Amino acid sequence: MMEQASLFPDPASSQKGAPPRTNATASENRAAEPLASRLRPRTLDEFVGQEHLLGEGRLLRRCLEEDRVPSLILWGPPGSGKTTLASLIAQLTRAHFVTLSAVAAGVADLRRVTEEARRLRQLRGERTILFIDEIHRLNKAQQDAILPYVEQGLLTLIGATTENPSFEVNAALLSRCRVFTLNPLSEEAVIQLLRRALQDEERGLGRYHLEIEDEALQQIARFANGDARTALNVLELAAAGVREGRITAETVAEAQQQRTLLYDKSGDQHYDTISALHKAIRGSDPDASLYWLARMLEAGEDPLFIARRLIRIATEDVGLADPLALPLCVAAQQAVQFVGLPEADLALAEAVVYLASAPKSNALYLAYGRARDDVHQERQETVPLSLRNAPTTLMKQLGYGRDYKYAHDYYHQLEEASDDPSRPPAVQLQEYLPANLQGRRYYEPGLQGNEASIRRWLERRRTSSTQSQPASPAAHSDTHSEGSSSITGESHSSC
Repeated sequence: MMEQASLFPDPASSQKGAPPRTNATASENRAAEPLASRLRPRTLDEFVGQEHLLGEGRLLRRCLEEDRVPSLILWGPPGSGKTTLASLIAQLTRAHFVTLSAVAAGVADLRRVTEEARRLRQLRGERTILFIDEIHRLNKAQQDAILPYVEQGLLTLIGATTENPSFEVNAALLSRCRVFTLNPLSEEAVIQLLRRALQDEERGLGRYHLEIEDEALQQIARFANGDARTALNVLELAAAGVREGRITAETVAEAQQQRTLLYDKSGDQHYDTISALHKAIRGSDPDASLYWLARMLEAGEDPLFIARRLIRIATEDVGLADPLALPLCVAAQQAVQFVGLPEADLALAEAVVYLASAPKSNALYLAYGRARDDVHQERQETVPLSLRNAPTTLMKQLGYGRDYKYAHDYYHQLEEASDDPSRPPAVQLQEYLPANLQGRRYYEPGLQGNEASIRRWLERRRTSSTQSQPASPAAHSDTHSEGSSSITGESHSSC
């Protein structure tokens, strides 16, 4: 038994003194329905697509055939068959089937359904299946209201959603449901559905004896982008213009409107697409990177969100292999703020192509991760006295800054050594890490781009731990003192 919850009463029928309506015939009512509604499958064999769920021997198919439907969530994009599958379950099951729309249903509606379910269980031992379309629209209180009845087995819940149930369905409710993922229909499946619509004389367009070009079928399938409802709507509109005749690619083009891109600005599509852009740039594929950028911008994504991610990519995946990547991305972000879209699209495209084409290195990313781990995992010793600022006489007397070696007095030795292979390489002047971390190597430059020269320089510097001495240390003792010499120094200068 199937019950459709009436959440939108007919205003005309509720008016006092309104003339009685003449009941239309079933065939007239059927003809008034959209083609997509008329063609809903009546058997499992008529269902197009989702073979991974409804193919022979699959779990969900066996559950439907044996009328042992568990509580489940149908998750998939628009037009993938979620509501159609629920309608098919309603036809196949012997249970009492109730449909609610999460957009309009409230706690009172849910309570009414549960009371009816309890009554049917007590009177006839009949099960109740509750189908909630767009279940992600239910708030936490509404989902909590369903939970105990699903847990007790009083209700078998079927929810349909386009949003990731991991985020949109309460964890307690989700743990009591099996999630089935529906995929967008393939172009072959969409074409199969279109041909069936053209041949079906009872529910489809078969009585009009229309012909259609193969190119037109493929055009509709591409435009539908896996959405069966969109494909049938376009076919129905194209057929309305020709009736006795032939549907051509030109006819379909007239029936099509601008494609509504499959995208959301806060859900899975938002995060999946920016992830695809990031990975394409990391993989040095400028063509794929431009595609994912265009896909986001054309779908209405916030360009500043993209710009922020590009800045992150410049530091995480390019780093010092190309130091110009970061300022270029910052400039792109400023261009977005200054001129906005659509003019700023090329600024973002320039940054994307530059990043994708630049030499790559994640050495900075790894280096900071190692340093961060030591901060959290190792004992935090005090700053070595030699590295402390000493702006007052007292601090100097306490040893602050003592034995600090001013590095610029030593770098000339590296320049001299670079021209004389017989000279020892540049050396580490002193230890700058705490005692318990001395010898740690966080930053290991890569071999690409600018990091190759950085690597050579650091290898020379790190070769020996023997300390060099400046030509005249005493001459520099006052030159590089930091801040005031007063015991009550007013401020600390920068190092």
